[in-house]
Amino acid sequence: MSAWTFLWAFVVGGAICAIGQVIMDTTKLTPGHVMSILVVAGAIADGLGVYDPLIKFAGAGATVPITSFGNALVHGALHEAKVHGLIGVITGIFEVTSAGISAAIVFAFLAAVFAKPKG
Repeated sequence: MSAWTFLWAFVVGGAICAIGQVIMDTTKLTPGHVMSILVVAGAIADGLGVYDPLIKFAGAGATVPITSFGNALVHGALHEAKVHGLIGVITGIFEVTSAGISAAIVFAFLAAVFAKPKG
């Protein structure tokens, strides 16, 4: 890997995060709304076929931000729809994203067990 790989990952990932921050700073939207907007933007970008080239170009800069979750939802649904038809739309969503969601649940549980809330 060259230094350019890391530079472009930083630039693209930073740009995605900066867009989210600008939306929060210039509107009265909550972080949850902004997160939803970024997930939908990633889904739309995958539907238009532009997210995969972005991943090839920026690597982790495109796969780490929340937009990648929207990309994964649409990507899995479209792939499984080709293989299994209409039912594949639903199963594809779960198949592609289940590991990430499961990890989030497990780590959230562990954080709740071991962290002391301030109160």
